[in-house]
Amino acid sequence: MRRVRQKNTAPEIRLRKALHAAGVRFRLHDNRLPGHPDIVLAGRCLAIFVHGCFWHRHEGCSRTTTPKSNRTYWEQKFAENIERDKRKTSQLVNNGWNVRIVWECEILDDATLARVVGEIVAAQAIPRNRCRVRDSRQSKVAKRNRDSISTS
Repeated sequence: MRRVRQKNTAPEIRLRKALHAAGVRFRLHDNRLPGHPDIVLAGRCLAIFVHGCFWHRHEGCSRTTTPKSNRTYWEQKFAENIERDKRKTSQLVNNGWNVRIVWECEILDDATLARVVGEIVAAQAIPRNRCRVRDSRQSKVAKRNRDSISTS
């Protein structure tokens, strides 16, 4: 499974190109946010995940299949993926972020891609929420300081 890409997948690149052509500017894979969203519009507190239908189990999609061999392993793997997605999404929402999940099958054809881009551009017009970004450097320093105080 190490061949499965986590970043810069074909659907993600397709969406990024369309957003950029529409004039939307964004950050990629912000590691300060839970779940490392694929696309981040920090000015509008919008985190976008581009989910593959197979790995993240898009309900009702023909791409959501389960391999016949080693079925219990795959079912556990998919359940863990779904649980992690829910956990990371709720963490972002609790920090004031809007979360948009874009499914791989949604952006296969140009018409639905244009609709998704239109929704994201419209979301940009919504006034900014107060969202928090965890700075990993600050949290590491704070943890180190707490540890040094508790050991002394």
